[in-house]
Amino acid sequence: MKYLQLDGSRLSVVGLGCWQFGEPGWGYGEDFGPKESLAIIRRALELGVTVLDTAELYGHGASETLVGSALREWDGPVFVASKFLPLLPLPGVLMSHCHGSLERLGRDSLDLYQLHFPNPVVPLGLQMEGLRRVLRGGLARHVGVSNFSLSRWRRAERALGSPIISNQVRYNLLQRKPERELVAYAERTSHIVIAYSPLAQGALSGKYHRGRVPTGVRRTSWLFTEEGMTAAHPLLETLREIASGRSVTPSQIALAYLIAQPRVIVIPGAKSVAQLEANVAAADIDLSPEELLALRRAADLFQLSRSRAATQLAGGLLRRRSAPAA
Repeated sequence: MKYLQLDGSRLSVVGLGCWQFGEPGWGYGEDFGPKESLAIIRRALELGVTVLDTAELYGHGASETLVGSALREWDGPVFVASKFLPLLPLPGVLMSHCHGSLERLGRDSLDLYQLHFPNPVVPLGLQMEGLRRVLRGGLARHVGVSNFSLSRWRRAERALGSPIISNQVRYNLLQRKPERELVAYAERTSHIVIAYSPLAQGALSGKYHRGRVPTGVRRTSWLFTEEGMTAAHPLLETLREIASGRSVTPSQIALAYLIAQPRVIVIPGAKSVAQLEANVAAADIDLSPEELLALRRAADLFQLSRSRAATQLAGGLLRRRSAPAA
């Protein structure tokens, strides 16, 4: 395992995303349940994973409860992160929800407390006052945001008056927008980008094709349509080629690409101990400059194909709207 340093804490570059625990949409209660969830968390800790990321939204608190149960038997290093659902991000509401998360997790304080997504209605300064109270009250050591643009991240930090050390965003080889600004900013300022959905909901695993698509909430994703899979084909072939040469899996190469970026932590989920172990092993893969370049070029081809598909769709809609009525 590799680690990033943060004020004396060692943050594993491969963390464990705990969004799937308690969520029926991801197969919880059918494919796996509490027993499997606890086994995954405990095995992650044994393998040196220190970053556990959960949220009050996940399973309506069930994820936090499961993480708390697993941690009762653990006395080793751990970095626990949770998130506040900012539907009404007023200071008092935020403080109350933070206390609720701590109660479910069975902890006196969090290592990281994050706003789950931007709320453009409530003034940013008022939202930061809530995070300021969390820090002053010792309810969390650090605070972060999620799904923030760089400009909003920086404005939030100025309003808070102290570091907002992380921004958790969707980031994978098919969705590389964070590379444009966020990763460079994190490297320059010693902040952290936390990459959720680092395998694009499994689209980068190489398991799915036109005749086999995932079930559950993922079936509606454009990535698993015929157009999406066709656009991603060159990248998937590049992943398979590099993986084959190293006797690893395409998923591990996709994770290794993100880990190679400065100040990036990935938090893939897992529905089995075997899947977790494979994800953790990606931390030991050091891609060469040539391999990184090949992956970037293949990813650029995907973006080009997606842009063309979006342009064609928009053109088709415009033509239909402007066509004379029969």
